[in-house]
Amino acid sequence: MTAQVNWGILVAFGVAMYAISPRARGKDPVEQFFGGKDEAGRETSGFFLTSSVLISWIFAKSVQNAADLGQKFGLPGGVAYAAYWLSFLVAGVVLYHLRKKGFRSIHHYLGTRFGTGAIWLFSLILLFRLWNEIWSNTIVMAQYFGPRESTAYYVASWAITALVLAYVLKGGLRSSIVTDTVQMVMAAVILFLILAYIFPAGKPREMVLSGSWTLSGGVDLILVALLQVFSYPFHDPVMTDRAFITEPRKMLRSFTLAGILGILFILLFSFVGIYNRVEGVGGNSTITTAAAFGLPLLFFMNLMMLTSGCSTIDSTFSSIGKLVSLEVLSRWKVDKVVLARASMVLLGVLGNLMLYAKPAILSATTVSGTMVIGLTPVFLLSGWRRAGAVSYHASVLLGLFFGLGLSLKWFHGSIGTGKYGNLLWVNLVGISLCFTVYLLGAWLRPAPAKEEA
Repeated sequence: MTAQVNWGILVAFGVAMYAISPRARGKDPVEQFFGGKDEAGRETSGFFLTSSVLISWIFAKSVQNAADLGQKFGLPGGVAYAAYWLSFLVAGVVLYHLRKKGFRSIHHYLGTRFGTGAIWLFSLILLFRLWNEIWSNTIVMAQYFGPRESTAYYVASWAITALVLAYVLKGGLRSSIVTDTVQMVMAAVILFLILAYIFPAGKPREMVLSGSWTLSGGVDLILVALLQVFSYPFHDPVMTDRAFITEPRKMLRSFTLAGILGILFILLFSFVGIYNRVEGVGGNSTITTAAAFGLPLLFFMNLMMLTSGCSTIDSTFSSIGKLVSLEVLSRWKVDKVVLARASMVLLGVLGNLMLYAKPAILSATTVSGTMVIGLTPVFLLSGWRRAGAVSYHASVLLGLFFGLGLSLKWFHGSIGTGKYGNLLWVNLVGISLCFTVYLLGAWLRPAPAKEEA
């Protein structure tokens, strides 16, 4: 019965999103598809922008990770994952200043300051990030249809991807923004309903006081998040694409509000896992907890995963379309919308193939977050013109080296004895060295004088 209900939810959800998704047409269909404008050519509203950027970052993997960390560490675990939403505040301020200087995109900034090679290296990082987003979200949603590696699990992952593709192919970024707004409202209502089950049945005081505020109790991951938020958002076009589609002040307000609401949303959802921990439920932090309350909560939990996961995947598809058509292959004399749609389909296929390698979803955040620590000085020191191509490549490549070393377990240093002590050590040492080589490169090979954007 549960499997039939889940499939019913998925099909109904996909059909509904397709029905409300606008088709790229009207005054300027290309601006709709890549710029998120409506049929009359107007830029998206502040409410739509805030809703879209927020729900696009409340991934299925995010709510699953928040619950998992709450289950493992108590409240410090929830705080650790919520801390990543400070990325909105960092990105909002940095990108606001870049836009005030005339830069039209991150690629425009990197190309102007560091040359064409910087654009290609950055684009490869973005491609890896977008590919990550497909498999790390379909993993979470597919597990509601069957155990990992089962036929139902794999069929569900492909079906989810196909349903999202169907509606985002219609209108690109505009489709993503419109459906995101609906999905954000749905997610807020569903969160309220889930918590209405959890808190009355649990022990609120014990849940709030759960865990220990020590390095081994999850504080090490909080510190990792506080280090990574200065680079993490800039390698995520799902976020940064939306920073350039409205006037700068509206963008800054929307990003600030989205950051505050995102922290609150993730922290509240982590209480699903905290309840599991306090009550000794065990098993999967979301599925087993929901199952303990019966079919109604399983229904809401499944809908939450679909809402959060699909909103991220559709944004991922719209971002890959823009990246390929307008940035990487901008000189190709082909229909840009057709090229974007082809890249979306290809990413969907490659992303789902990764499921057969049995990856872990948290690694999509921690490893990729470490791989881009080299972007920290690039954006925090964006107003310093002395740094040139040598500084950029030295810092970014060194960051990639630390990310690769982390995944291959090359580094054995640790800060504290907690689970994320090694991750904290790698990030702290890595960021320090990235700043060092960035500054050293600027001293040895300063950038030639260039005009502003």
